Amino acid sequence: MDIVLQQLVNGLTLGSVYGLIAIGYTMVYGIIGMINFAHGDVYMVSAYITAIVVALLSYFGIESFPIIIVGTLFITIAITGAYGWAIEQIAYRPLRNSSRLAALISAIGMSLILQNYVQISQGARQQGIPNLLSGAVRFDIGDGFVQITYMKLIILLVAFISMGVLTYIIQKTKLGRMCRATQQDPKMASILGINTDRIISIVFVIGASMAAVAGVLITMDYGAFDFYVGFIIGIKAFTAAVLGGIGSLPGAMLGGLILGISESLFAGLISSDYKDVFSFSLLVIILIVRPSGLLGKPEVEKV
Repeated sequence: MDIVLQQLVNGLTLGSVYGLIAIGYTMVYGIIGMINFAHGDVYMVSAYITAIVVALLSYFGIESFPIIIVGTLFITIAITGAYGWAIEQIAYRPLRNSSRLAALISAIGMSLILQNYVQISQGARQQGIPNLLSGAVRFDIGDGFVQITYMKLIILLVAFISMGVLTYIIQKTKLGRMCRATQQDPKMASILGINTDRIISIVFVIGASMAAVAGVLITMDYGAFDFYVGFIIGIKAFTAAVLGGIGSLPGAMLGGLILGISESLFAGLISSDYKDVFSFSLLVIILIVRPSGLLGKPEVEKV
């Protein structure tokens, strides 16, 4: 029982990160109906920015962990958000009225550009940062125990706060209403005075910012990363977005949690070698039963 509970804790942590990255996929798809396949590499860029910011703060003698994590979050979000804006300007806006295939190829090209840019500028070897926060909370259960590190507690806390803040913005603010209007009918939103181009750019920035939050948290937890790390976690996050219902913010987080918990349970109880096979098999099964995802709505074609 303690093994199951431990894997559930690990799965919640992993799933919350998948959910944060999946938000970027689901928001972009909800607004323009296309998948940003460079989004995983935006996460990868945020991991390198995290390491650079931590090194700079350490160079200036800042050793307080709260200051380090808050400062790193703000700086990384700002820089990564700029990357998201640039991707929209370069890879998507010129092809806004082209075929979806053209935008897809452009996104894949941007992904390769980011990978090679980081590989050339930072090197191909695996890099990392030292452990900044040690210690864990331990719960005794019978003859065994379950523990969660302080860093994983921070990951859960920050992930759900970020999701709550984003949900409030989309549901309760003027910006959120403009985003929803642009999602429902871009032409009508433009006629009503909404600058849809600016809204689309903001959505890319928000998606990149969520990936930055995930990049900071995971980099500080695991420590190691390389220029290719965005591909694997990007595919997993995309799977989570589709699983929960792409276009749905709650669905992105739900899909991430389901995927993370499923992976952890399968890895801990059966085999870690085939956890990815199990995850994608779960996706296939759910899409067969419910093609729109768990919380997604069937797309209605306008005539």
